[in-house]
Amino acid sequence: MDRWVVIPTYNERENIAPLVESIKQTDGDLGIIIVDDNSPDGTGYVAEELARAYPCVVVVHRPGKLGLGTAYTAGFRRALEEGARLVLTMDADFSHNPAYIPRLLEASARYDLVIGSRYVDGGGVRNWGVERKLLSWWANTVARVALGLDVHDCTGGFRCYRREVLLRVRPETIKADGYSYLIEMLFRCRQAGFTVGEVPIIFEDRRRGRSKVSSAEIFKAGFTVLRLSAERLGVRRRTPRRE
Repeated sequence: MDRWVVIPTYNERENIAPLVESIKQTDGDLGIIIVDDNSPDGTGYVAEELARAYPCVVVVHRPGKLGLGTAYTAGFRRALEEGARLVLTMDADFSHNPAYIPRLLEASARYDLVIGSRYVDGGGVRNWGVERKLLSWWANTVARVALGLDVHDCTGGFRCYRREVLLRVRPETIKADGYSYLIEMLFRCRQAGFTVGEVPIIFEDRRRGRSKVSSAEIFKAGFTVLRLSAERLGVRRRTPRRE
């Protein structure tokens, strides 16, 4: 298989089996890599059952809750080892509907990185309160302006990367963790000159379980934007002026 989906999990026992089934129904030629952080609810056990039932499912077990960013990195590493040409990432809680996967794959023929976007025409969110909508809008606006990104959804985790992007950017070098990892990955992709496209999706709040977005994640995202913005401005100051 040369197309793989990376799914980080932590306490997603209720969601992971239905999600794998839904992905298989959407595209039976996709490999699925589940990266589980030793979930106390037994998600890893369910993932192993799925791997025994389906050859397309691979499970990466980690010793504890090591963070979303490093989970992505572990999944990318395994996908590249499996010979992946395209690597998708998505949440395990059905907030990213597998029905959109064909759109991301189709757009990957034109772009190096494709983002399933809530903030382009046709995109949106469902079952969010006003406060969460404002917070997401603010975070994306700040990241876009401070980092000079020509992307509307800088924090969206429903993505499709070409193999060459991951080899060049080297995810293991990303300093940010949690959801701010997504901001830095996007920033590094644009720094490297890769093209980024967005396809509209409707993001639906999780069906089961509890959200993992916390005030600490929001703080980390703000710190990441400040760090990357300072780096960007520093690079500009060192660039000689053209006469």
